[in-house]
Amino acid sequence: MRAVRTWALCWLLLSAAPAGCRGSVTVTVSSKMEVIKGDSITLPCSFVVPSNLGNSIIEWFIDEGGSRKRVAFRTLSGSNSGADNGTRLSGRVSIGEENSLFISSVHVEDERRYHCQVTAGPSGAGEATTELKVFYPPEKPVVTASNQVISVLESTTSEAGQCVSRNGFPVPRLIWYKNSMPLPEVKDSKEKMYMAHSQVKEASGLYTVTSTLYLQPTKEDRNAEFKCTVEYQMPNDKIMKLDSESFTLKLHYPTEHVTFSLETMGSVKEGDDVKMICKADGSPQPAFEFSFSDKENRDFSKEGSNGVLTLRSVTRANSGIYQCEALDFDAQGVDLIRKLELFVHYLDPVKIMPHGPVNVLLGEKVELRCKTKGSDMHTMQWMKGTTILSKTEVLTLPSVSYADTGIYSCVSSVPSVPGLHAQGNVTVTVSGKPMIATPTEVNVQKLGDTVTLACSAQGHPAPQFTWTSSGKEAVTIHENSVVSKLTVEATESILKSGVICKAANEHGNDSKRFNLTLSSAQLTVSLTLATFSTHPSVVRPLSFIPATADRQQGGSTGVVVAVVVCVLLLLLLVAMLYCLQRKGKLPCGKQDKKEVATGEVNNDIVVEMKSEKAHEEAELLNKRPPTEQ
Repeated sequence: MRAVRTWALCWLLLSAAPAGCRGSVTVTVSSKMEVIKGDSITLPCSFVVPSNLGNSIIEWFIDEGGSRKRVAFRTLSGSNSGADNGTRLSGRVSIGEENSLFISSVHVEDERRYHCQVTAGPSGAGEATTELKVFYPPEKPVVTASNQVISVLESTTSEAGQCVSRNGFPVPRLIWYKNSMPLPEVKDSKEKMYMAHSQVKEASGLYTVTSTLYLQPTKEDRNAEFKCTVEYQMPNDKIMKLDSESFTLKLHYPTEHVTFSLETMGSVKEGDDVKMICKADGSPQPAFEFSFSDKENRDFSKEGSNGVLTLRSVTRANSGIYQCEALDFDAQGVDLIRKLELFVHYLDPVKIMPHGPVNVLLGEKVELRCKTKGSDMHTMQWMKGTTILSKTEVLTLPSVSYADTGIYSCVSSVPSVPGLHAQGNVTVTVSGKPMIATPTEVNVQKLGDTVTLACSAQGHPAPQFTWTSSGKEAVTIHENSVVSKLTVEATESILKSGVICKAANEHGNDSKRFNLTLSSAQLTVSLTLATFSTHPSVVRPLSFIPATADRQQGGSTGVVVAVVVCVLLLLLLVAMLYCLQRKGKLPCGKQDKKEVATGEVNNDIVVEMKSEKAHEEAELLNKRPPTEQ
């Protein structure tokens, strides 16, 4: 019995010693190790003994089911080591040369206490404990808002939404937020707002947490945004958060205010489309009834759609009082009727005096007047085309000409209402005898060419044309003028006398002459050659006139070349005659030569040149041949 008591006392003293100290063996481990599920981890273990260890053994134990269970061992000599079978770590655990415990693919169930025990024979035994913490982040929370309409008039709480976050470890925490502010965690179902939490441990060991929010909403919650946040732990004492999507509540609350307004900005004029919008602050939006009261206080029902009353292409008859009434039977003691006044601006059609069309004789005075009536101050102005002629309702033309023929417009505008304007038109026609525009000189290239003559005349009624020459005629109307075009051939008679255009109507007639001229010069070359009659002293002149040479660029080159060739041939002929005479082969003596040289004929050759380009050749021909001594 005494031996038992002594052993028990020694065991109590050993148990009361600091962890890691058993006898003379000191074991050291990390007090806490952290790992993410699925990762690997190494749990270190070291020890110190004062003497030779001998056949020492290092063993790792886990707490399981209220008792210890060995999972791995190793002798200090290394002759024997391994992992125990039949444990939750079998196949995933090993012990290294540094006596550390290596665990691969950590499970959440691996979170527990691990003991490193060293038995050193005579030196005794020692152990130390490390705690392994396993973490795994949960999924993003998903909220499901209530699909029911919650009435603010009810006195009980209703489910607002449910939040779920799956597969987290350790157990995550769900927090509700309203407008980014956390709601106090209330679990009492008697309160106007509380939460109901639950958690489920999945087969994987991870946790799925659920929180349901119940509340008794007010009208102020109609635009509130609710969301849920999951808060979870990670290694190194980190607290992480994931937010859900936000949602709003479908609330039913009575109307307190009604508004009725025009969507159209600014003044309304005839022809515009008008939209009137009626809104109530109740939820859901109530139905609306529209009515209209005209200037004679007659009431008419109007049909709108979803609180919108649309009037297409309004007229002044649409001016009056419009009323909107919200049909919300839950609203008690609230004025649900709103009114607005619509005024449609207008401008009557412009009336012109005298009524058109206006016919006036050339040179007479014309006075045009216009008037209209509108809903506001308006301006008047007369225009012809884009030219402003008068800024009053009166337009005076003191002495009309044919240029005054045309369409005149009286335009009225209301400056205070953009886009509101009216316009009246009148046509003024000036009658009188024809007046032909002065023609310009017409140039032709050569005789026989065709040319088109344009005779433009003003007058009303439209004049009739006659020409002194026949040809192809075409008549066209251009603005206030009538144009007759005649195509003729340039003959000598037309070049000499021209062509006369005559225009006539019931008020008289007018005529103008069209003169035609050749645009090229005439080149005439007269050559007088010495010819011989039966008497040697008789000299007869011979005239040579070539065709007309064109002087215009591009057309005169060929003619000039031909003339030059002819002149060169004549010079060659004169030279041959001169040589024959010197050699005595011509039937004339020296006396005849002298007579020829000193006789009454002063020039053997006479050249007339109308072409400036032939002037140089003419000077050569005018030289006298030398007289034989």
